[in-house]
Amino acid sequence: MLTFSFLTLFPELLAPFAGEAIIGRARQRGLLDVNLVQLRDFSDNRHHKVDDTPYGGGAGMVIRVDVAERALSSLPPADEVILLSPAGPPFTQAVAEELAGKSHLVFLCGRYEGFDARTEGLVTRELSIGDFVMMGGEAAAACVLEAVARLLPGVIGDPESHRTDSFSSGLLDYPEYTRPPEWRGQGVPEVLRGGNHGAVALWRREQALRRTLERRPDLLMAARLTPQDTLTLLALGVAAQQLQAWNAPPPPAPRRARRRKNIVVSEQPE
Repeated sequence: MLTFSFLTLFPELLAPFAGEAIIGRARQRGLLDVNLVQLRDFSDNRHHKVDDTPYGGGAGMVIRVDVAERALSSLPPADEVILLSPAGPPFTQAVAEELAGKSHLVFLCGRYEGFDARTEGLVTRELSIGDFVMMGGEAAAACVLEAVARLLPGVIGDPESHRTDSFSSGLLDYPEYTRPPEWRGQGVPEVLRGGNHGAVALWRREQALRRTLERRPDLLMAARLTPQDTLTLLALGVAAQQLQAWNAPPPPAPRRARRRKNIVVSEQPE
């Protein structure tokens, strides 16, 4: 079982993510656990104050390193102590898959002007969910919780479903359709209604490549492309030089037409 521990000034912000929907049901079934730790419980003053003004002046308040250290010391040993920070490398699907193999993850969720810089010596890694400014680390931590928890065995209904999701294969996901078959002049692609599973799989892969090419071509540099993918991308107008830059494998060799043997039928006299 993987335990997520969140050190935060606002545990009530994370409580809904930990108690509802799929994650809530997974907790009830003992597939994972979520521990919400109030940083104010580790202050050393009667007012439960955990921050102070920054040395050198400036706006805002900074969370004290000694408060963070006491909170971390109260927890069982962790595989990773993660600081949600804009200075960290991007959180990706590959990182989510790595973290899903751990047993205890601790997250430091900052507020105000963040943690004292010396807190960085207490963590094992920093993570960022994007190049934008937020008011705290709780929303970012919730993103990591959902992305990692869904990869744990038994959490989602179909253990194979996450393998075809966006980014799991290195590509964006293919488009999905359900009822009604016709809606405001837009129909469901006929291939999805024909019952040919091989044709459906081929169509979905082609659509995933098309979507990625149109919307996130940067992903194709690291995608696990096949020779058939190369053939599809060529048909979509991608230049051979670009495919080489993406380290795409050569397309499959064209099939040679089989030669028909001429069969001579001798006429036998009656």
